[in-house]
Amino acid sequence: MKIALKRIAFLIVVVGIWQGIVALGIYPEIVIPPPSKVFFGMVDGFSDGTLIKAILNSFKHLFVGLPLAIMIGTAIGVLLAKSTQADETMGMYLISLQSIPSIVWVPFAILLFGLNESAVYFVVVLGGTFVMALNVRTAIHSVPGQMIQAARTMGVKGMKLFFKVEIPASLPHFVTGLRLAWAFGWRALMAGELLSNGPGLGYSLRFAMDFAQMEMVIAIIIIIGFIGATVDQLVFSKLERTVMKRWGLLKN
Repeated sequence: MKIALKRIAFLIVVVGIWQGIVALGIYPEIVIPPPSKVFFGMVDGFSDGTLIKAILNSFKHLFVGLPLAIMIGTAIGVLLAKSTQADETMGMYLISLQSIPSIVWVPFAILLFGLNESAVYFVVVLGGTFVMALNVRTAIHSVPGQMIQAARTMGVKGMKLFFKVEIPASLPHFVTGLRLAWAFGWRALMAGELLSNGPGLGYSLRFAMDFAQMEMVIAIIIIIGFIGATVDQLVFSKLERTVMKRWGLLKN
């Protein structure tokens, strides 16, 4: 409860500073509209269904692209963790690919697929795949050697060792990978929608920017941040804490 009150108080302070900047006339309202104008613009966007449709389309893109990113990233991560040759060759390039911002992939995706939803899916997959692969590799490498040696002493080896020992032991890092894949996938999705004709929050943001509707631009930015934080806190953060508690890595 105290944390919630602190967050509300902080939000009030931010809105107050925002309103103060508008009142002082530091920037014209066409550049930074007052909070009330942004709020009513958001209300209008939900009332006429524009923002609801955009949110639903964004989640449609995410629900297709993110599972693919998780599956491909997991497969690559396992390969790197179990094959020294693959890790020594592909591994270093994976870090380089992860360092490339998602928006950089958008022109390449548009050239490959055109201005359509396939380009958006492609960017989302790339956005989540590399971070998932790196975390899966780290997860498997982090399994204590004593645990593996103890299992081998008891006759557990091969695929049974992998599925019965290594996967359960690496689950906390795997869940962290899921959380990061969501975050990177969500960011990649916005980048893909922003520069393509695929419907969604990113496209709505660009549309509002093209017509100088700053109240909608700020409203959509707030919605994007709110959805990202809410899903992280209600789904992935709770899942991560639950797994870490179960594995004795978190006391409270």
